[in-house]
Amino acid sequence: MAFFNGRASFLRFRVDGPAPRLFGEEHLEKLVEYQAGRSRLASADGIEVGWTGGEHVLDVDFQLAKNIVNDMLTFEMRVDVEKLPTDLLKAYYSVELKALAAGNHSGLPSARQKREAKENARDRLEQEGKDGRFRRRKCIPVLWDRLTNEVLFGATSLTHIDRLVSLFHQTFGFTLEAVTAGRRAYSLAELHQTTRNVDDSRLSLFIPDVTPEEAGWIADDSSRDFIGNEFLMWLWFNSEGESDTIKVADNSEVTYMIARTLTLECPRGQTGHETISHEGPSRLPEAKRAIQSGKLPRKLGLTLVRHAYQYELAIHAETLGIGSAKFPNPPEDIKDGRAKLEERADRLRHLIETLDLLYDAFGRQRFGKQWSDTLPRMQKWLAREERRAA
Repeated sequence: MAFFNGRASFLRFRVDGPAPRLFGEEHLEKLVEYQAGRSRLASADGIEVGWTGGEHVLDVDFQLAKNIVNDMLTFEMRVDVEKLPTDLLKAYYSVELKALAAGNHSGLPSARQKREAKENARDRLEQEGKDGRFRRRKCIPVLWDRLTNEVLFGATSLTHIDRLVSLFHQTFGFTLEAVTAGRRAYSLAELHQTTRNVDDSRLSLFIPDVTPEEAGWIADDSSRDFIGNEFLMWLWFNSEGESDTIKVADNSEVTYMIARTLTLECPRGQTGHETISHEGPSRLPEAKRAIQSGKLPRKLGLTLVRHAYQYELAIHAETLGIGSAKFPNPPEDIKDGRAKLEERADRLRHLIETLDLLYDAFGRQRFGKQWSDTLPRMQKWLAREERRAA
């Protein structure tokens, strides 16, 4: 159960359907129906997917006590790939070709014999592989939170995401929608009745005459995922030009620091991208020169503190995906293993809630009247003498 041990990386998905009243046996039965290795039907690319219980790649034992923690259903998606070893395939090909060409007067194999040797070698390997010896198995953690009706998925690969969406729909009958920066901005704007402002938004001109109105990495004109890039820039601005403590909607405060990693990219796709690893990457001269030249942040390392709980993580701008999140240790008085799992579930929810509140604080400025004052201050901050490019 990867979400309950060590660091966690994940994307968020909204379940398009009503939240379960409670997770129970019926949900485990559906997981069993689509468990890994049960179906011999593979996709067109020969890859099979199914659910596992989360303890190891062969675990298909689903139990209430193990797979349901604090109103969270936790399991894993296993991806099975038949990977024929190329060195053995090459060896079998050579053996087959030598045997087929043995009777040739020239001693050289014909084109037909080469094709036949290749087919024979592959058939031999596939026959040997029927016992699973060449099968590679990979498990990816999945968590369905009943309270938020969201699914957390521990991978960012588009192919794995497609497989998750398809298998989840087959299993539970619900579709999944990725909680990206643009979609999250819309859902929060609905609460403040500012969705029209999100509709009309374009990439903010942080550097006049340099910053374009569109980011090259966002191909869909209807997408507003560039708001995630603006969010990271706003965090950077506040940490240096304003305050690193932000009061959020529930009247709590979030204190943060940019730490460990920073990835920047030119939205025009002209000057490339760079990743900076440092204790305080945003304070380095090369980082300052990069944003002065018009680059935007695409990933930011953060240390967050709210309600005395501290988290370390990296956040991806467009997807709002979380990387390598480190959680606070459970209180010393919690000794029971089950209680530790439930405490970790609470901290996972608390981290997501903290990020949502921080993103909402940005959105209320970005799509409210304050932005006409905030953007000029950001432009002035970026234009400071020490930030001019060499």
